[in-house]
Amino acid sequence: MKVLLIGSGGREHALAWKIAQSPRLTKLYAAPGNPGIAQEATIVGLDTEDHEAVVDFCRTHTIDFVVVGPEAPLVAGLGDVLRAADIPVFGPSAAAARLEGSKGFTKDLCARYGIPTGAYKRFTDADSAKTYVREQGAPIVIKADGLAAGKGVTVAMSLDEALAAVDECFAGTFGAAGAEVVVEAYLDGEEASFFCLCDGKSVLPLASAQDHKRVGDGDTGPNTGGMGAYSPAPVMTAEMVERTMKEIIEPTVRGMAESGHPFAGVFFAGLMITEKGPELIEYNVRFGDPECQVLMMRLESDLLPLLFAAATGTLEGMKTEWRDDVALTVVMASRGYPGAYEKNTPIAALPDASAATKVFHAGTAMKDGGLVATGGRVLNVTATGKTVGEAKDAAYAAIRDVSWENGFYRNDIGWRAVARETA
Repeated sequence: MKVLLIGSGGREHALAWKIAQSPRLTKLYAAPGNPGIAQEATIVGLDTEDHEAVVDFCRTHTIDFVVVGPEAPLVAGLGDVLRAADIPVFGPSAAAARLEGSKGFTKDLCARYGIPTGAYKRFTDADSAKTYVREQGAPIVIKADGLAAGKGVTVAMSLDEALAAVDECFAGTFGAAGAEVVVEAYLDGEEASFFCLCDGKSVLPLASAQDHKRVGDGDTGPNTGGMGAYSPAPVMTAEMVERTMKEIIEPTVRGMAESGHPFAGVFFAGLMITEKGPELIEYNVRFGDPECQVLMMRLESDLLPLLFAAATGTLEGMKTEWRDDVALTVVMASRGYPGAYEKNTPIAALPDASAATKVFHAGTAMKDGGLVATGGRVLNVTATGKTVGEAKDAAYAAIRDVSWENGFYRNDIGWRAVARETA
């Protein structure tokens, strides 16, 4: 099977690494890729925003299957264009991708189908939103409605912070994503990420993970795209997984089908485990980043036929096998992230990969024969172990072999689970 992978981040490096292991693969291409992905795939100079160019490439190179990694091409309708050209593609239609592309759309779906989530209201002007915020008080959550690269959400612990977040959205900080704002109730509990594949009818649960969104140790500072993750998440017990499937995932599948936009791809449910049980914070319509990295380290099964089954309506009866080991990844980011940061800083050395340790490239490139950091989140140093503590120790040991003066990272990834293990 000839496969084209769309994307250039750490998530796509993890997908490329796993897809490349499939005995069903004959050739893997990637666009635009990165130096890590180039170790697994042939990088092609393809403008992935030009959907017809992607179709032409697939026809010219007899591509059997396209895997779309990031959310933006899905929300922009790349999946629809490929399906119209009879090219199988992993990822939902533009209409179904609104589950991530519009926070308000998802909240309305939750209200219609009784899916547990925080109370909310939608606003298109700052004055009305701020009036509502004052009525509700803090803590409260302010979200830009559209895609904002993981940075359009403010969990405001004070009224001043909430009002400033509303102004930030409507001032254009997040571009068109902030033209509408969703204000929702603060949910108190423990966050977890839950993933499952769907082909529009059947659902295959995958695994859980826990992300660390805030930039600083102790979960301090602004939200980021994610500073680290581990899998599985201890809070996602068998009972909690069952409740999540019945109360959140299955009603969503039913609701999307009934609305005429059946969902085919991966559900990434961001959950808050409260005293009442699992409640939906938000949906993403692609694998998480950096959660994908830890999922791929634990997945024993061949990924390629699973993705193809989700894309072609043949998921029923499929099963997955997982390693019992814990996987943990630490994100190394450019100093200044999530604010302004210097680009093209040299990365002089990386640790050697092993069966238990892998560095996934996110924001990297080759320049003048050397590896440089080009993004905010740059490397995902990932390791496995029998416990979260073991995986954490292995990942941080590997970080010591990274030679990159402009990099920084959190020192406490996995802290909640480690505390559970040592209690």
